[in-house]
Amino acid sequence: MKQFRRSRLKRSTEKQITRSTVLVGLFTLMLFLLVVFFGVPFLVRFSIFLGESKNEDLNVTKKESLPPLAPRIFLPFEATNSGEIKIIGAAETGVVVELFKDGIKIDSVEVLSDGDFYFDGIDLNEGENVFSSIAVSEDDKKSPVSRELLVVYDEDAPGFEMTNPTEDTLVVEEADFDVKGKTEKDASVLINGKVAMLDNDGNFKLKIQLDVGKNEIEIKVRDLAGNESKKNIVIEYDF
Repeated sequence: MKQFRRSRLKRSTEKQITRSTVLVGLFTLMLFLLVVFFGVPFLVRFSIFLGESKNEDLNVTKKESLPPLAPRIFLPFEATNSGEIKIIGAAETGVVVELFKDGIKIDSVEVLSDGDFYFDGIDLNEGENVFSSIAVSEDDKKSPVSRELLVVYDEDAPGFEMTNPTEDTLVVEEADFDVKGKTEKDASVLINGKVAMLDNDGNFKLKIQLDVGKNEIEIKVRDLAGNESKKNIVIEYDF
């Protein structure tokens, strides 16, 4: 009985080996015929095609699974006295950038081939304007919100007052004179073209050297939006 079982097992194993040999032979014959009729280049191109198709499928899957990156928007200033501005930015190519002002969508534009985009003729409201943007891909996936930009629209000239001198004309007996005043803390002050230093409260001061006789002094104050105010005084040095 044992010998009979071994014989059956041996015959079954031989059949499996024979079947595998036949399959390998058929596959080899098929490859040989392909080479004969189509040549080696066909096989190379076919293998490349399979590889590229696989890579394209992977790339498409990856691209479809990820939203675009957040765009970046730029402005060279934080305040302006103009009612319209131009916002520039950069984002991934092939997306549309949507612009928001104070949380409300106001415009959209396609990104250029070099990754740049811009919004021209954007109207500002008096005071603070907060801008942000998002990128939207072709399959309608949205990026995170960009960094916000704050722009102040101010067309009013800055106010200032003189604390020394308080009058428009005066006569002094010393050549050294401290010109003093107070204005907005973020403003800049020029006294006869020289920069005066401001403290955190907007107080400014500049020591000047007077010539004998009349000295015309021009005080010019400029705010962050570019608005200007100025005042002229005359100090006579008589020793």
